[in-house]
Amino acid sequence: MRVDLAYGSGGLAVDLPEDRTTVITPVARPAAADEAAELRRALRHPVAGPPLRERVRRGQTVAISACDGTRPQPRHLMIPAVLAELDGIVDLADVVVLVATGTHRGNSPAELRAMFGDQVMDSVRVVNHDARDAGSLRWMGRHGKDVPVWLNREWADADVRITTGFVEPHFFAGFSGGPKLVAPGLAALETVLTLHDAARIGDPRATWGVIEGNPVHDDVRAIAAATGVTFALDVVLNREQRIVQAFGGDLAAMHAAATAAARAAAMRPVPAPFDVVITTNAGFPLDQNLYQSVKGMSAAAQVVRPGGTIICAAECRDGFPDHGSYREVLTSAPSPAALFDEISRREHTVPDQWQVQIQARIQRAARVVMHTSHLGDAELAAAHLEQTADIAATARGLPGRICVLPEGPMTIPYLAEEAACSATA
Repeated sequence: MRVDLAYGSGGLAVDLPEDRTTVITPVARPAAADEAAELRRALRHPVAGPPLRERVRRGQTVAISACDGTRPQPRHLMIPAVLAELDGIVDLADVVVLVATGTHRGNSPAELRAMFGDQVMDSVRVVNHDARDAGSLRWMGRHGKDVPVWLNREWADADVRITTGFVEPHFFAGFSGGPKLVAPGLAALETVLTLHDAARIGDPRATWGVIEGNPVHDDVRAIAAATGVTFALDVVLNREQRIVQAFGGDLAAMHAAATAAARAAAMRPVPAPFDVVITTNAGFPLDQNLYQSVKGMSAAAQVVRPGGTIICAAECRDGFPDHGSYREVLTSAPSPAALFDEISRREHTVPDQWQVQIQARIQRAARVVMHTSHLGDAELAAAHLEQTADIAATARGLPGRICVLPEGPMTIPYLAEEAACSATA
């Protein structure tokens, strides 16, 4: 049977044995007939609270938070929709769009223009957040479970703060979007390191689809609530990265409605673990590097049997990447088990440690084989990973049942039996 995997910008087809292969995808959802109209509806008829225009007064300054280039947010539609609602109230010179990079690299001018479109780039300031630039940050106090909170100064000082994002299951924060557009998106490195420390990431509730009781998301939510968001706008996307539905309004209520919609489409029960799980990182822009591709591995890890094999197809055109300390931390120990133990013993979190911690945990339990176009065999071996040039041949050569997640972390499979046990515990 032919299965089309989301890979880079063009996709990748593999031929697998039909008699032992199960393909799991999100619930198919058509895009909104008029995506711009759907965004206007969410802005004018929010889930909770008044419309955006009623929350803004003349003369106020506005900061809008948006996802960085590693996320498929339809910024070129969402930001113009917000600006249109502010028309006649706010001077565009008083508006700044902040790219919520978290600890990622800033996007280049060319990338920003591709992400936001000429209309936005030529009408308002668009600024990359820099978690390491102390001069661009403002102290906001300690919130959540004693998290030291520094946020982007332009965000903190704005009269009106608007988050824009998209919602999908997240491998340790539960779901993306919503409060994540404040922290870690616009937070200082120190704040992010605390939110992503070994204890929080290692908590079993820090996982796909869990928000309440998730120590990471609990603190993320607490920071956004304590520091203030004027209006929040999120969307849910389909496989083609088109808008299915938009949600606006008060942050907490809006995000709850958006996560319910994302959960219904993405979370898929399976009766038993698989021997082999083939996954992706949902194609470009999500599979730009190995760091991001841990999400695809994590989705597969939910349903691979102990000692089974995960095959992850991710283009990795941006390498490990070269910026940050992910590669250094990942290759600093002789094995995944040693790496996991070393991280667990650390008193202080270092940048990119959280991604490595999750990856090491996965690699302790299963063999992980990569298929990439921009990382060599030796580079992957240093990261305790194997490489295959032929996904289908590798899968066919392994015994047992095969599961395929063509869209990677856009689909989160889970063991129905374990979910039932948790519900009755």
